[in-house]
Amino acid sequence: MTIISNGHLWKYSEFLENKKFSFDKNKILNLLSKKDIEEAYSSISNWKNYSPTPLIELHKLSKELNLNKIFYKDESKRFDLKSFKALGGAYAVEKISKGNKDIVVATATAGNHGRSVAWGARRLNLKCKIFISEFVSDSRGKAMTNLGADVIKVKGNYEKSLIECIKQSTENNWQIVQDVAWKDYTIVPKLTMAGYATMMKEIADQIKRDQITHIILQAGVGGMAAAMIAGIAGYLDNVPITMVVEPDSAACVLESIKTGKIEKIDIKRESLMGGMSCGEVSLVPWQIIKNSVKYCISLPDDDIGKTMKLLGNASLSNESIIAGENSAPGIISLIASCENEKIKEKLKLTKDSNILLIGCEGDTDEEMYQKLINQ
Repeated sequence: MTIISNGHLWKYSEFLENKKFSFDKNKILNLLSKKDIEEAYSSISNWKNYSPTPLIELHKLSKELNLNKIFYKDESKRFDLKSFKALGGAYAVEKISKGNKDIVVATATAGNHGRSVAWGARRLNLKCKIFISEFVSDSRGKAMTNLGADVIKVKGNYEKSLIECIKQSTENNWQIVQDVAWKDYTIVPKLTMAGYATMMKEIADQIKRDQITHIILQAGVGGMAAAMIAGIAGYLDNVPITMVVEPDSAACVLESIKTGKIEKIDIKRESLMGGMSCGEVSLVPWQIIKNSVKYCISLPDDDIGKTMKLLGNASLSNESIIAGENSAPGIISLIASCENEKIKEKLKLTKDSNILLIGCEGDTDEEMYQKLINQ
């Protein structure tokens, strides 16, 4: 493997097969329906400057791994936000505001979700409050300020910023637009997920006659992964082998699938994959994910910068792709799986396989992007 190896061993931390796997399309669509997704798509596709993001073939990588095709959904081209999150938070803002210009929307974020909420609020001339943890970079905070949001930095991690968001929103009667569900707070996260599922509707049109055999989905709180699974149930004729990938320091989906119930992770080390560094899977996504994900894999941060650089210098495809740190783990887990013959055989990765990867963001943090590709 001359392009991707040169003696380099691609690392993963843990591989898990879900013994309770049972992909029930009807059950999945009862939780996030095709009607929900179609309504989101109908709104989003009418927004100014909407166009489906590219589905790029990683020709060089598929040849090197002896796979048929590897598709990469390039969300760096999503509106001006360079992330799939543009589809979720902004759509939820639109739905809950219902044309009311007097409401104030608020959210806690590690970056991209907050930008979407701020962008959605600006579209509708609404006031917006964004809570970020001390670990969120200044450049990410500034990006939200530039969209007109009032950004409040909270001491501690993401969870602390969420607690503060809920506290101040309750005191001030602000409307919380969160991508995380909890007891009695499920409607907005479902709206957010319906927006995310727009990606799968686009993909179903873009793959044409090709059949996706495998899909690798990043998980933080699980919203995007669950939305894409609902999209699979709604738009694909077949059920691909579905794998979730997470940072090894925050593998809350993997740990929850082990026990069959939501497990909370004590994050002792923040991952470079900041948008995925979440300690607990969200309630609504968990109902979808728990039986419909076939495999889980966790990764260290070791290969993030290397992967971003390979995408950027066109080593994996016929074009240069700007991919942020949260776009890298799908590729890393695929390469690591192909290097391990037992895992490759278990995943049924063969010369006939068509793999779908989600390039969930571009250089949403430009300083971080430059630092990682030049390290």
